[in-house]
Amino acid sequence: MTANLELWLVRHGETTRSVAREIAGWSDPPLTERGRHQARALRPKLDGEVFDGVWCSDLQRAKTTAALAWGDATPDSRLREFNFGEMEEAPFETIDPGLAANAMRFRDFQAPGGENNAVFRSRLDAFLEELPPGRHLLFVHGGVIRSLVQDLGIDRFVATCSVVGVNWSDQRLLFVDEPEEAETLFKG
Repeated sequence: MTANLELWLVRHGETTRSVAREIAGWSDPPLTERGRHQARALRPKLDGEVFDGVWCSDLQRAKTTAALAWGDATPDSRLREFNFGEMEEAPFETIDPGLAANAMRFRDFQAPGGENNAVFRSRLDAFLEELPPGRHLLFVHGGVIRSLVQDLGIDRFVATCSVVGVNWSDQRLLFVDEPEEAETLFKG
C-alpha cells in the first residue's frame, strides 16, 4: 500500500444484550440509555476532526451510535459484527466451554450455523479495499475491531464506545481511547 489510509474505529454503545451478557452478533438489540449516553459523550471527542468518509454497520446499535456521536454515516452491511449463528442471543455463560474457548480465540473460530473467521475477514477486507486513501471514521462492533487489530499483533476486545485509531497503510496502532468507566464482556 502506498497511499495513506487511517481508520478511526468506534465500537457502538452499550446494548440490552451486552447488559444481559448475551451474544449479539447479527441480532439487532437497541442501545440502552447508558449506551445512548456513551455515544453522546463521544461527540466532543470527534468534534473538529476531519474525515474523508464516515461509515457504519447497518445494524441499529452502530447506526444509532453514529447518529448520536457524529451525525450522518453511510451504512454498509460488510461492517456487521461476526455472525454467531446458533450462539446468537445466548448468555455467554451457557455456551459449551470448548466452544466458548474457541470463540474467545476468535481468529480461527467457526460459529455453529454462522460464519467462520475467513468469511468474516473476507467481507471486512472487501470493504477496506474499496476505501479511498484518507482518514475514515467507522462505527462498528467489538469483533470487527478485534479482528482488525489482531493484524497489528494486538489481541483484545475494547469497551463500548471506545475509539481505536489505526494507520492501516503502515499496519500501526495510533491510539486506543476507552471510556473511563469502561466495562467489557471479554477483557484481555
